[in-house]
Amino acid sequence: MTELFRRKTQEEVEQSILNVQKGRFKIILGAVSGSGKTYHLLLEGNDLKKKGIDVVVGCMSRSAGPKVQNQANQLEQMPVIEWKKGEEEQCDLDIESILERNPEVVLVDHLAHRNRPEATYPTRLDEVKMLINKQISIIATINIYELEDIYKLANEFTSMNFTNDECVPKHTLSLADDIKLLDVTPEVILKRLEEETMDQHIKSSLFQKDNLAVLRELSLRVLAGEVNEHLDEYRQKYGLLGASGATERILVSAQYYWNGSLLIRRGDQIAKRLGGELNVVCFRNAGHRLSEEKETFKRSIVQLVEKLGGTFEEKVLKKDDVADEIVEYAIQNNTTRIVMGQSKRSRWEEFWHGSILHKILRATRNIDLFIVADRAEKEGERVLPARQRKIDDNPYRRPSDQEVENRINHIKRGTLKVYIGAAPGVGKTYTMLREANELRQKGIDVVIGLLETHGRRETLEQVGVLETIPRKQIPYKGVTLEEMDTKAILMRNPEVVLIDELAHTNVPGSIRTKRYEDVEKVLKAGISVISTLNIQHIESLNDSVKQITGIRVRETVPDRVLGMADEIELIDISPKALRQRMKEGNIYRADKIEQSLSHFFKTGNLIALREMALREVADDVDERLESWEHTKALRGPWRTEEVICVCIHLGSNSELLIRRGFRIAYRLKADWYVVYVQDHPLNEQEEKAKEHVKKMTKRLGGHFHTSAVSDRRKVVGVLQQYFHEKQATQIIIGHSAKSRMEEIWRGSIVQKLLKETRHLDVLVVAHLYQ
Repeated sequence: MTELFRRKTQEEVEQSILNVQKGRFKIILGAVSGSGKTYHLLLEGNDLKKKGIDVVVGCMSRSAGPKVQNQANQLEQMPVIEWKKGEEEQCDLDIESILERNPEVVLVDHLAHRNRPEATYPTRLDEVKMLINKQISIIATINIYELEDIYKLANEFTSMNFTNDECVPKHTLSLADDIKLLDVTPEVILKRLEEETMDQHIKSSLFQKDNLAVLRELSLRVLAGEVNEHLDEYRQKYGLLGASGATERILVSAQYYWNGSLLIRRGDQIAKRLGGELNVVCFRNAGHRLSEEKETFKRSIVQLVEKLGGTFEEKVLKKDDVADEIVEYAIQNNTTRIVMGQSKRSRWEEFWHGSILHKILRATRNIDLFIVADRAEKEGERVLPARQRKIDDNPYRRPSDQEVENRINHIKRGTLKVYIGAAPGVGKTYTMLREANELRQKGIDVVIGLLETHGRRETLEQVGVLETIPRKQIPYKGVTLEEMDTKAILMRNPEVVLIDELAHTNVPGSIRTKRYEDVEKVLKAGISVISTLNIQHIESLNDSVKQITGIRVRETVPDRVLGMADEIELIDISPKALRQRMKEGNIYRADKIEQSLSHFFKTGNLIALREMALREVADDVDERLESWEHTKALRGPWRTEEVICVCIHLGSNSELLIRRGFRIAYRLKADWYVVYVQDHPLNEQEEKAKEHVKKMTKRLGGHFHTSAVSDRRKVVGVLQQYFHEKQATQIIIGHSAKSRMEEIWRGSIVQKLLKETRHLDVLVVAHLYQ
């Protein structure tokens, strides 16, 4: 918090004054042409005009459709300078006319445009910067492949031939005060192509489902990276230490030794599958010169990290204890998981000198520790600790009766589309209603099954003439409660039904407990559903959301429900814009505004939740892309078979371990098991806790197993036997809550497991988030 009281330098004061005198700069980012950027640019312009802001159109796409043109006709349009580039017609901004007109806001399409050779400014971006310095605000559009550092990636993953002829520098996004991502699914864009509502000139081989998915994922990940930088700046400014919880940051602590590359590759696998960042650190003793062999290992490690896109740092030991150095470095770099190799010390050496692993475990209550299996000791070879997956891809194999039935049910089932947002008020319900009205205009029979407007005027206006199914009246303890009438929806049998707030818990007396269960019933009847969900309601993210906001969200949706969705679309909005909507009374009642702004809607919370939403949707896109064509998935194919065993007791962190186990298993496409070894008779409370975690495991798609022993000393042996039976490759356990003295006196199951499972990967999950 000292940053708040530090006196600004003269340079900082001057820069702050310059910023006050500048116009604002907002970028609308899209994956491809045809994603609706121009339409939303004009839509925002008209919204500002209604609020009394002086807005003009500087330039826009010349071949806009009627929907876009209708928005443009409501705004003043500045003259443009027309010219030809070969046979292609071009238009530049008329800067002199704009300066003379001096509006508050100028709408600028196609930010990456290059001007005619004789123009004063070579690029449109240069003109935009000049206008901003003249206190004119700019809202502009750009495609992801028009960023200088992205077009090569786009070429690599789409096999297209984008060039840097019309690109903006890679730092352009960082110049913007606000970035809004238009997340549009490949299905929607292909539908627009089919209906010929997109400009004809942009139709090309780029518009294939997998290409569109790649560019969409790039957009989500690039913006997530930008948001992450803002989050780091925010947390640094306010003196917040440690990881935010929004993303995984993997730290590999390696040595200049033969297994260094193995640890780094394993760390890279984890980082990619969890959508995280890879950081590698090697510690060396001060004054010790590296041997020729170690210099060779160092060169290979540096080259490998560079190839994998991670960061490498060599640190000189300042303390006698390397464990303290690793922990300190991990905290400074907001690490969520440390990756290390197995200890080479014997049991007696560890007793006398201590184990680095155990010291790190005691010192890192908020950082997970991933210990890579020592396969060489057991199998005599240096391989990554996973087995090759056996894939049955024979097209001539006759499907079983169950497989045939599953395929038929899937064909009959309705389509599920889910709009996801980082927080309430981002515009999910508004967008859902707008889409429903567009479907109705195309002759689709669409009705409202359940709508929660929360009194928002803009949302209510979008209802229009849509038919609403009346809610069911349910008597409960002398009062009448209302809930969605699933039976009435099934009897009405529309083509599409809107069902808001997917994570909602139904009122007591309802046939089904959760709204998503009603949605499953509706889908099974062949009715398509469009629904909404906030990122904090996804069950496997529950612990991360608690870490970010300090609030334990009680209403959650199992991740499998999102897996059922045919389309997932993100509604993106910046934290600043969302807080402004809150202040204007567009989200909650006046009496709830101040409390919300100072609690859940704090800027830091919103930045972190936004990043989480961006990464979650990006991971979902990658999963779908992988199922279409393995070679084009940005995170790379996972062609190994993992079996994960989660070891729990009935303590406070059991749910955390199960959610973590599921999330890792889901990302690795692994089978996973939760195992509890009972070493004493259970009381009533413990029986309830056991039944709760069993149901939770089943709900998340895992397998629950219980064993019983008469002596606590036999627990590790029973676990080892179970790991062997299931051919486990990775086990997940929780940090020991015992003190060092308790561990010496009574022993530690965690430490015993680490000794007896050196051939397996072991993830030790942080005990509790502070």
